[in-house]
Amino acid sequence: MKSVQWRAVRRILVGAVAVGVSAGLVAACASANADPRSSHVADPAQAPATIVPRLDLQPAAGTADVHPLGAARASATAGTLRDVALTDSDGEALPGTYSGDRAQWTATAPLAYRETYTWSGSMVAPDGTVTPLAGSFATVAPKRLVKASTNIGEGATVGIAAPIEIRFDRDLSDDAKAEVERGLQVTTSTPVEGAWAWLPDDAMGSRVHWRPKEYWPVGTQVAVNAPLYGKDLGSAGYGSADLTTHFTIGRSQIVKADEDSHRILVVRDGQQIMDLPASYGLETDPRRVTRSGIHIVMAKSEKVLMSNPDYGYVNMPEYWAVRISNNGEFIHANPASQSAQGRRNISHGCINLSIKNAKAYFDTALYGDPVEVTGSSVPLSARDGDVYDWAVPWDEWKAMSKLTA
Repeated sequence: MKSVQWRAVRRILVGAVAVGVSAGLVAACASANADPRSSHVADPAQAPATIVPRLDLQPAAGTADVHPLGAARASATAGTLRDVALTDSDGEALPGTYSGDRAQWTATAPLAYRETYTWSGSMVAPDGTVTPLAGSFATVAPKRLVKASTNIGEGATVGIAAPIEIRFDRDLSDDAKAEVERGLQVTTSTPVEGAWAWLPDDAMGSRVHWRPKEYWPVGTQVAVNAPLYGKDLGSAGYGSADLTTHFTIGRSQIVKADEDSHRILVVRDGQQIMDLPASYGLETDPRRVTRSGIHIVMAKSEKVLMSNPDYGYVNMPEYWAVRISNNGEFIHANPASQSAQGRRNISHGCINLSIKNAKAYFDTALYGDPVEVTGSSVPLSARDGDVYDWAVPWDEWKAMSKLTA
């Protein structure tokens, strides 16, 4: 009896196990044959977030004292921009450009001082909703503007000793000078070593000169860039406008002016083209001595009225006059001293030539030509006017930068 019962129980257990295995196989087959996507349940936490269209204006409407070099742009998030304009108080629109996807518009010109600008245009969302661009902002209104000018005009051809001068109409602090100098650039077509130096200014302003260590190489193309617009120069004010100029270094012409010889030699590209009798300043009077050192041709005029009341003449006309310093030194015609030319030095500091020789030299002179005066007892210095750049030793010149560590 026990044996029969055990066999029955065993059959039931085996059948149960078989059914369990079969069910497991069926379930496994069903899983293998099903579309995986039908078994995936989305997790709400992992669903992509909906990007809300947003419009951003920079500067924002209502902003005051905006810097003129600050970015002016409109940006759309999940939308595109249409008919964007940024207009001033006269209705003039700033130029600008869109990004490739038209999600951003950026002004391509700087803002003006003391101006109010107004946004217009629209942002279109993906669902077609239109959001207008609106509102105005105001730029900074400086109490003062600093203007700058340069001594070499656009497209000029100058001599091999020409310094670059940038003059400011206001007195700049040392910090402002350093801020200006950081942005100054001189680009040359051939490598040229040079440096900026701040020189004293008697006109209640400021000035900075750039000169090469040695004379310019002939034919060098020079570009000067002074990014001044928008610069905050402290108590002097803001920079009024950027300043640029391009010029060319011409032929090499050097005047060799040895007082002891009583002559001048004109050397063009290494070849002597003139040897002219001259009379220099009277050495026995320190006020009349022609200064030694490298002068440069600064300007020239067919007629100049010269005055020196202490020596008894006012508005005396002199002809074919080439200025070589701001202390009254010229190379010019003086018939009154012709008997001394080539023999004695009797002038009041100028280099006197005959009318014929003065005219011949005058016709060749170019701004920036060096005039190398030797043999006198008084050296050219800062006391002799604005342009004494070549009288300063190179190491001292570099130390006159405001960026020198």
